[in-house]
Amino acid sequence: MVAKPITASDTMRLNRFIASSGICSRRKADDLITQGKVKVNGKLIKELGVQIKPYQDQVTVGGNTVSLREKQIYIVLNKPKDYITTVSDEKDRKTVMDLVKTQERIYPVGRLDRNTTGVLLLTNDGELTARLTHPRFQIPRMYHVVLNKALRKEDAIKIAAGGVEIGPGAVTSPLELDLSKREPKDAILTLHEGKYHEVRLLFEVFGYEVDKLDRIMFAGVTHQGMRRGESRSMLQREVRALKRSVGLE
Repeated sequence: MVAKPITASDTMRLNRFIASSGICSRRKADDLITQGKVKVNGKLIKELGVQIKPYQDQVTVGGNTVSLREKQIYIVLNKPKDYITTVSDEKDRKTVMDLVKTQERIYPVGRLDRNTTGVLLLTNDGELTARLTHPRFQIPRMYHVVLNKALRKEDAIKIAAGGVEIGPGAVTSPLELDLSKREPKDAILTLHEGKYHEVRLLFEVFGYEVDKLDRIMFAGVTHQGMRRGESRSMLQREVRALKRSVGLE
């Protein structure tokens, strides 16, 4: 664990307790409290800021008992192709959970397309996940893109400028685009938000097909030195940096 362990005599805010159970963020926990869905020791709580003793008080959310996770898990996976970024799949396809071995219940932070490879974070930290995937935190995502043909400079300028409509109501924001001098079909793209299929759709607008798409960095975390399909526990300094980037430390 990165944080100081909580002892039996400690108290903590109710919304933090709910978020630490892994079911949602603190903001969502506040909503659940004000909506009258949270009870402490059988008493309905609708006020924010209530303190509880996490190892003594019983908390229920929507009638279900929730408990504090003593150990929060933070994993980085170098995702290979042909794996679905979900916890389970109704069509019985391979998911990223098949590649990660842990007894704790964890889930992916955001999504990568089935044919997209690279950095994928998995955790049971609900609040961190909510912030890393929220557009207002402008989390950087860096991709190595290989196109079916050389990228024209004039198209690269338009792509980087943003304002490209990639679907109904979906318009891209400005981004960073670095072209390879040795490989004219290659580019490094850095986004600060993640719309559905954004990279592939963006290049399609300009008449390109994406042959390969690899996320080489997410929120400062890379897959450097990792084989495709390999996973590892994140270093404490990496977890701290993630939390600082979204205002949790």
